[in-house]
Amino acid sequence: MNRLFVRRNHRHPYFDGRALIGLCALWFWFGLGALAQSTASPVNANASFSTRATHLLGLENTKHNSDGTLSIHDHTLQFQRDGKAGAEVEITSVRNVFLNEEDKQVGGVPMTLGKAAAPYGGGRVVSLFAHKNYDILTLEYMDVDGGVHGVIFQLTKGKGDLVRNELVARGVLSSSGEEQRTKQSTAEVTHENK
Repeated sequence: MNRLFVRRNHRHPYFDGRALIGLCALWFWFGLGALAQSTASPVNANASFSTRATHLLGLENTKHNSDGTLSIHDHTLQFQRDGKAGAEVEITSVRNVFLNEEDKQVGGVPMTLGKAAAPYGGGRVVSLFAHKNYDILTLEYMDVDGGVHGVIFQLTKGKGDLVRNELVARGVLSSSGEEQRTKQSTAEVTHENK
């Protein structure tokens, strides 16, 4: 009699309810990963692309440090300030694209005073949250007379990669800031050895 009672209440560890829930959750996450991979759309070279950006300098008839929309339509890169006529650069004239990251402190004087007033070194903690990262996108292009020009845009973190990838998909060469620093430091070393 006791033997039947023990067998009846004895459960196998693989058929425990928690293990079954964990297995279902695992299948669910793998399914989401497979779905995310299969729904990625290929880049269309003629599709339009636009994002918010700040023009730091370089475009003619455009103020420095002006906010606007950076867009790619067909074969032109356009920057248009809010409600005003924009400047254009032919994508075929772009020789190179450079992408770097920049870290800026935000908050101005009030944030600086808050850091100074924080007791027991608390200003360091405030400094952790008082910085914002940006992407700096630099384009090198040629005008119709063969002159080389440059334009610099500031974009929110991650948007610079999107613009660079769009331009690379349309045939523009790309360089990252790490490659440039490596080339520069190598040139400096060889110059010092002479």
